[in-house]
Amino acid sequence: MNNISYKHIYESGKIVKQTPQWIHIHNPEMLLQYDSNYIEFLSMPTKEEFSEAEAYLLNFHQKTGQNHLKFVFPENEMLTKDLIEELVSKKQYDIGFTELYAIKPTQFPSIKTDPDILIQKVEKENFEDFLKLEYKQDIEYGEAFAKGKRNAYQQNQKDDSVIQVIAYYKGQPAGALELLLAEYTAEIDGLFVLEEFQRKGIATRLQKFVMDCCSDKTVILLADGDDTPKEMYKKQNYTFQGFQYESLKEKF
Repeated sequence: MNNISYKHIYESGKIVKQTPQWIHIHNPEMLLQYDSNYIEFLSMPTKEEFSEAEAYLLNFHQKTGQNHLKFVFPENEMLTKDLIEELVSKKQYDIGFTELYAIKPTQFPSIKTDPDILIQKVEKENFEDFLKLEYKQDIEYGEAFAKGKRNAYQQNQKDDSVIQVIAYYKGQPAGALELLLAEYTAEIDGLFVLEEFQRKGIATRLQKFVMDCCSDKTVILLADGDDTPKEMYKKQNYTFQGFQYESLKEKF
């Protein structure tokens, strides 16, 4: 599990431009998905360097009809005081960070079976259940976003490097995730349980399904630095691998 870094996280967008200081990631099929359309700095920028990158991305997004600006900063580096002031006070960005966690499947705690919970790999027979469940989750970000994600799920269903997993509680679709397979890692992406089914152990059993089917890989995931689920991951024996700051401005 050594040398796990943000380089192991799946990237759904493509590099459309690269400079010595930053790379521009863009996904024309998912224009509303912030995590697929942003600039990643390769070194921590000065205020002036940030403004130059910002001007470029603003011009690009205006041409593509996108109304957000997102920037990702170097892994495991704190933002400077001057840059924070520039981002928050002057430019009105929201600042957040993610944390990277990893685990060997054998380290995941053993759990008891629950007859009320059924975890299945998504196949042709239950794919519509998966799509409807994800739509309930995605519609919070608008109909256009939800429809775009539906197209992505349909493409992923045909992709051998993606495993879609669904959870049922007493026969009702309750939670899901996508598992992104690489040579040495398996990334848990989009893990969620509908609010009415939470605190029943469903998320834990979804993860246990992942551990059982990827016993030869290191399982990794990203957690929002300010969210409580990361405390669950720590209790489940995931280990912290690093952090990364990002800034976002919506509807510029």
